[in-house]
Amino acid sequence: MADIEPYENALDAIPGAHPYPRTSRYHDAEIGIHRQADGTEVRYTKRRLLPPLAETEDEGQSHTVSSGERPDLLGQRYFGDPAQWWQIADANPVLDPRELTDEAGNVIEVPLAGGFPRADRGDRRV
Repeated sequence: MADIEPYENALDAIPGAHPYPRTSRYHDAEIGIHRQADGTEVRYTKRRLLPPLAETEDEGQSHTVSSGERPDLLGQRYFGDPAQWWQIADANPVLDPRELTDEAGNVIEVPLAGGFPRADRGDRRV
């Protein structure tokens, strides 16, 4: 049986290609390479760290959660894409995105579209 070529190898041939789509939270994450004892390279996505919330105060707005709201609905409302809920989760200290909308009346932060600092500008904590 032939070996299966890893997904990343096909993308490596395309200059500037990244294994994650532009809308993914991992798109700007750095890709690392771990070399195993036998010399095999294993690619992985390096840990993605966010700037402290205090430094991003001017890059968003507050939202008071209403009954029945869900993270995906907020992603649609603020970013025009329900799959972008993770941007709101990143702006708030939650481990589970459902915590964002569990209680009506909670005030959460919503970053401006594209408001988080990008790693390639050097303004993200590493």
